[in-house]
Amino acid sequence: MKRQEILNKFRKQIAIENYSEQTQKTYFSAVKLFLEYVSKLEKTKIDDSYIQNYLYYCKTERNYSYSSMKHVVASISYLYMKVLNKPVPSALDVKFRKPSKLPTVLSTNDISKILNATDNLKHKTILVLIYSAGLRLGELLNLELGDIDSETMKIHIRGAKGKKDRYVMLSENVLGLLREYYKKYKPVKYIFEGQGGGKYSPKSVQSVFKRALIKSGIKKKATVHTLRHSFATHLLDDGTDIRYIQELLGHKRLETTQIYTHVSSYSINKIKSPADKLKIDL
Repeated sequence: MKRQEILNKFRKQIAIENYSEQTQKTYFSAVKLFLEYVSKLEKTKIDDSYIQNYLYYCKTERNYSYSSMKHVVASISYLYMKVLNKPVPSALDVKFRKPSKLPTVLSTNDISKILNATDNLKHKTILVLIYSAGLRLGELLNLELGDIDSETMKIHIRGAKGKKDRYVMLSENVLGLLREYYKKYKPVKYIFEGQGGGKYSPKSVQSVFKRALIKSGIKKKATVHTLRHSFATHLLDDGTDIRYIQELLGHKRLETTQIYTHVSSYSINKIKSPADKLKIDL
């Protein structure tokens, strides 16, 4: 098959298997780059050494992160299994060592500063909604008008990561803000829409957050996703059971949620340092 034929078949197959829209885009992009790399080799047969060289290229030349490398391996494996109908090359049997980086967390005071540095009602509503419910950016942008239930005070998150639905809490403060926002902007389908209609741009949200962060004077390295990290950590600080937090975040495994126990001050503050017992002359 020619490269374009392979890509067309790949696109159709991954859509048929009902992968999420974001996963389809990620995998397709990864496979397209792989095929471009392979075509430059001018080889009729690609063996393990070429695939290993490609993975090395992604890591060293393109500086891919842990998650990006996992996407590369998963997408090429899918290509071999479902499109080319060939055994997955052994070079793709890679066990990546996950980096033990802790997420950046903003304090409630930091978040108040960011929100107060945001004058635009739409922008403020976007940021506070993400934080209040611990939403992923894609989940926020996919929210439709009917997903906000003011009677039960819940938000219905549809087709989230792993094609799973879930409910999260709707804050009283956020509901008031959403009502004011609706009166002014009158969205038609999605809660947050672009100027020409349709979903609001993820890049726009990222820009909104970045401007607010700079304006607030906060020096921490934070992104929109930091609001989700902060939501989880603050719930843990307040003594919320980690299993409830797991459900609210939509995590498949408890181990994923447990990273927040490392950044929460709840357990840390309950432990007294042995230095507290010292008598120090000043």
